[in-house]
Amino acid sequence: MDAVSKAAVRILRLFGNETARRVIAQVGSEQEYFLVDKELYKQREDLIMTGRTLMGAKPPRGQELEDHYYGAIRPRVQAYMQDLDNELWKLGVLSKTKHNEVAPAQHEMAPIYTDANMACDQNQITMEIMKKVADRHGLVCLLHEKPFAGVNGSGKHDNWSLSTDTGENLFKPGSTPHENAQFLLFLTAFIKGVDEYQDMLRATVATPGNDHRLGAQEAPPAVVSIFLGEELSAVINSIIDDTAYTNVGKRNLSIGVDTMPPIPMDNTDRNRTSPMAFTGNKFEFRMVGSSLSISGPNIVLNTMMAEELGKFADELEQSGHFHEDLNALIRRELTAHRRIIFDGNGYDEAWIEEAKRRGLCNNISTVDALPAYITEKNIGLFTSHAIYTRDEVFARYNIHVENYTATISMEARTMIDMLRKEILPAVSRYGTALCRGFERRKALGLPARYEETNARNNCMLCDCLSDACDKLEKDLRLIPADSEEAMRYCHTVIVPDMNECRSFADELETMTARDAWPIPVYSDLLFSEI
Repeated sequence: MDAVSKAAVRILRLFGNETARRVIAQVGSEQEYFLVDKELYKQREDLIMTGRTLMGAKPPRGQELEDHYYGAIRPRVQAYMQDLDNELWKLGVLSKTKHNEVAPAQHEMAPIYTDANMACDQNQITMEIMKKVADRHGLVCLLHEKPFAGVNGSGKHDNWSLSTDTGENLFKPGSTPHENAQFLLFLTAFIKGVDEYQDMLRATVATPGNDHRLGAQEAPPAVVSIFLGEELSAVINSIIDDTAYTNVGKRNLSIGVDTMPPIPMDNTDRNRTSPMAFTGNKFEFRMVGSSLSISGPNIVLNTMMAEELGKFADELEQSGHFHEDLNALIRRELTAHRRIIFDGNGYDEAWIEEAKRRGLCNNISTVDALPAYITEKNIGLFTSHAIYTRDEVFARYNIHVENYTATISMEARTMIDMLRKEILPAVSRYGTALCRGFERRKALGLPARYEETNARNNCMLCDCLSDACDKLEKDLRLIPADSEEAMRYCHTVIVPDMNECRSFADELETMTARDAWPIPVYSDLLFSEI
């Protein structure tokens, strides 16, 4: 925060602002979460041990009707939310927004935003209090990024901006060419920073939980890009192409040598597939996972802005023709970093191909993303601003690498435990019952196609699941000792093994009688709190 303030104040002085003494990174973190009934939660070892369901067939109803999002809050949840607000307010966390999110049993809260340091602390407090208050209401608050497959995952949208100590938001378009020239310079620095450090931003949100979320159900893809909206993108394009800009009112405004056009304020038409969306006077970093600390992403946002603004100040402080050189700098840097701007559908396969042609990173998994921590470019960013030492950067990298292996290993062991002690015994008993029913009906000369077909399918899938479980157990014992090799091994071997086990278990669930299935199913978990 000190680094970005120092660089930003240098820029403000160039624009004649002598009153601002400090520029403050402002953050507001939306927090998504699921609520499930505590008694059902206790019956799911995977939820207890890992925070997510390791298996579970898709329920008959999910979020298809789109009736949960911003719908009426149910009394039990409303009571929880009110209690949560009261507890947070006591601790100085000004919780304001609360509503139902997209998926059944999913909700969101958001505080009034404050300086980045306090926002990080308050979000840590919020996550802790959420769980404690839920317990009082006979509920459990799930903060995992993807506790339920097939429905919306939980993120933590990090709303970030810069404001002066005199109350001026530096990312708010102004009403005069002078104000907008300043806005465009800060915007250009942000665009340049995101483009140059896109790999580092992606690394800060790389966790095993977020791997399940990114790229599906309202979560942005793994490719980092910036959404500016139609109007602001048109302004950027007109600057780059040196053409006239036409605003919504159809007034033609040409961009002169020493002036900028009035820029319309964005109407917050967020592209929900965008990782980094401009929403009027701030940027919303939408890749952050719901269980993560927001400190890592905000450290990178602050540091990259300190770097870019510092470089701009170095150049412009030597200028003898400020307005001309300012315009040239903005046009040059926007042209150089235009590739990071994308207002389209991030889920479209065509965008992934286009991003590749543009040279953007597509680090799909945590394993792909984490090495960005220890590239010389990124180490240099942190060490040059005295944010981290080289050793501290490597320490963070090593911790994340070890955490990935530990998480995947724990999930695999939990899955094996559930399959061996609950699922396989239950479906085997159910299959035996079907076989007995078939024999009895056949002995009496009665039709028994249902029993025969289901017994056959049950036995076949039981064997497949048992074999898959054996393979997972065997491969789990072969994890390499080296931490980086272990991480890659877990990603390429253990995760596919777990997916194979899940596919058989989920299929068995769909053909097993409800009273014979040993654990609560998705329908119970997602709709019981209603």
